[in-house]
Amino acid sequence: MADILTSLNPLRWIEAPSTELDSQVTQSLFPMFQRLAAAGAETAKILQVALLRRVQVMCDTHSTRQGKLFTEAERLAESLREVHGNGNLGHAWAEYLRDASERAILCMDLLRQRGDIFLEHEAAGCPPVFFCDYETVMDGNDLPLKSNYVLLRMIPPQGVNVDDTKRPFIIICPRAGHSPGVGGHKEDSQVGVAFREGHPVYLVSFRREPEGGQYLSNVTYAEAAFVREVMRLHPLARLPVVVGNCQAGWATLLMVATNLDLAGPIILNGSPVTPTSGNIGENTLRYMAGLFGGAWITMFLSDLGGGIFDGAHLVQNFETLNPERQLFMKYVELFRDVDAASEAFLKAEKWWGGFCLMRGDEIRWIVEHLFVGNRLAHNKAYGEPDRRHFDLKKIRAPIIIFASHGDNVTPPQQALNWIPEIYDNEEEIRLLGQHIIYMVHNDVGHLGTFVSSRVINKEYNEVASTLEAIEALLPGLYEMRITDIQEDAGHKSYSVELIERTFENIREFNDGHDDGGPFAAVARVSELQAQIYHTVARPFVQAAVTDISADASRMFHPKRLERSLLSSQNPIMVGYKSISEQVRNSRANAAAENPFLAAEALYFKAVEQAIVVMRDWRDMGYELAFHMIWNNPWQRYFDNPHEAYRKGTTLDDMRWQPDIANALRRIAIGGLADAIIRMVVLLVSDRGGIRRDRLARWSRVLTEDEPFRSLSADHLTEITRVQTAIVTFEPEQAIETLPLLLTEPRQRQLAYAAACYIPGSRAEMSSSTVAMLQRFADVLGQPSIVDVIEDPLAVT
Repeated sequence: MADILTSLNPLRWIEAPSTELDSQVTQSLFPMFQRLAAAGAETAKILQVALLRRVQVMCDTHSTRQGKLFTEAERLAESLREVHGNGNLGHAWAEYLRDASERAILCMDLLRQRGDIFLEHEAAGCPPVFFCDYETVMDGNDLPLKSNYVLLRMIPPQGVNVDDTKRPFIIICPRAGHSPGVGGHKEDSQVGVAFREGHPVYLVSFRREPEGGQYLSNVTYAEAAFVREVMRLHPLARLPVVVGNCQAGWATLLMVATNLDLAGPIILNGSPVTPTSGNIGENTLRYMAGLFGGAWITMFLSDLGGGIFDGAHLVQNFETLNPERQLFMKYVELFRDVDAASEAFLKAEKWWGGFCLMRGDEIRWIVEHLFVGNRLAHNKAYGEPDRRHFDLKKIRAPIIIFASHGDNVTPPQQALNWIPEIYDNEEEIRLLGQHIIYMVHNDVGHLGTFVSSRVINKEYNEVASTLEAIEALLPGLYEMRITDIQEDAGHKSYSVELIERTFENIREFNDGHDDGGPFAAVARVSELQAQIYHTVARPFVQAAVTDISADASRMFHPKRLERSLLSSQNPIMVGYKSISEQVRNSRANAAAENPFLAAEALYFKAVEQAIVVMRDWRDMGYELAFHMIWNNPWQRYFDNPHEAYRKGTTLDDMRWQPDIANALRRIAIGGLADAIIRMVVLLVSDRGGIRRDRLARWSRVLTEDEPFRSLSADHLTEITRVQTAIVTFEPEQAIETLPLLLTEPRQRQLAYAAACYIPGSRAEMSSSTVAMLQRFADVLGQPSIVDVIEDPLAVT
């Protein structure tokens, strides 16, 4: 190595051969240009795929719909010609004109009523909207860490009987802009299903205004206190089921991860735990932060509100995602069926138009840890102000996840991708003793995952009736499938099967494109922008905002104005009340075959189609702009520190972990309970899934029979974890050492009979299950059993 004076000598470089300089420059710059070219090619590929997919979907969808519109137009023209030929065109027009005018008047009066209901609801503080009565059990304002959350006990309607010894259901309402009520605003709801099964039902609600100094950690603390209170009120029941809808889903994960004693099953419905996941050419919502600013926007809006973030902003974003539905067709359907739809419309709008508020610190945490930073999905989320780590790997409660391909707010990728992000492999889930079950619906939308009657009466009802068996499920990753619909005297029944899955099954929901880099860049820029805003602009914004201006910013929000301006406070609307009463008394509906009704329907379809076309072009522009801004080669360097790189732990690496090594040392130690659990683990591992009837038998053995009934839940969990580790790493030795666990002939007979009883009839067993049972018989010296119908442990 030359000294510094020699290196700085200009003669050294002048005298150096040009070939040597060219070689050094080439060696240093060429790799950089190669990396830039590769990154540019990847960006170009993503842009090409996004463009082609968007255009293909638009062509397929809109050409089909356009063809239907032309067909209906031809049919309409023929109908008009026929009516004109009969000389009834003028009569049909007059009939339609009167009907449409009356419907317009009734619609305006309904909008007036909606405005009045909105103002009354706002004046009352936006209380919950439920189909049944309720009473307050516990208030978060009375806890050491104060919050605006409250625990409500739902009072069953007349004729519904509830058994307090049954497992309670706790439904947590999402604070995503709306007032509480999404899980229980109608009879066909999560509350209604739990009532029909005889379960006590509690609901975690919240007041509109947050408490002063409230953080998300306060909310987590209150929710955990509520669950413990329900456990105290039902000492004879099993641990409660906690249901988290939408945003309440990831909040439920936070609560259970920091309160390990709350180990009852948790159900997540349409919960965006990995909000930046999705497929190219789809899922436009995930690009919004990169196009319209990150966390500093929510900070600014909160400052304009005097430190309070208005949930109406979230509702507005949700509506603009599907403008054809939320801003147009909702009112079209009301206008076309105003006579029958008025009651349902007002009930739904009462909940939809109740806007909650959040503190600025709360919404900033949510944005930075989920929707921009994606920290929760990388297991890097910390609470404020206590800085507690929300380690999702510590959760021991069974996790049941609902998702849907038709959900454009929380697609399956956002509901499921956190699993392979956090865990190294599916074996780690098993060895940690965790149960994760997911179910993906084909077409239901976001709200439908927790309010649709067909989902509630099928998927949710089946899960509610299968929970006892699910809790007895061996650790692992499973998919729940509900099939074989059978009609019996007008009643539907379903066949439920839990199929063991791998991370590859979850990755199949993705398109294979690695687009995590640009979101990491967005997260880094968001942090910088938030810091700049906090340092440079925030003091002046906060100083300029007064209580009056903060209230005005909420009062004049477009979502509130569209309701309040059409209320009875507007003198123009007052007259509709008396006019609508006269119209109802003399209502004259147009005949169903009136061609102008068909023309009306065709017009509305054409307008809807135009809005959908504009929405699709908008979404395509958003996606292409996002990738051009954030997925270019220079951003690859910028986002490098924030991308999540990790070395996956292999099964061989995990073998040497202390708890696994200790379990393997106990391969020849145990008793009847250890042997039966080991054999069941071997059967499930060999088959790869288990039906509900088999789960039910296994659940009955664990909860009602000795030696399991006398074991504590923690002891049973520990045995299951140890035997799962043994079967995972040493399956052959696990079988060969069974006689060492069962030293007495009677124990061997009972253990083998129990192993044969749980799978059920031999005729329904797979060949691998039969072969495994035969191996048990050979090792334990037992004669082969054809069928075990009665529980062999029940008579001991």
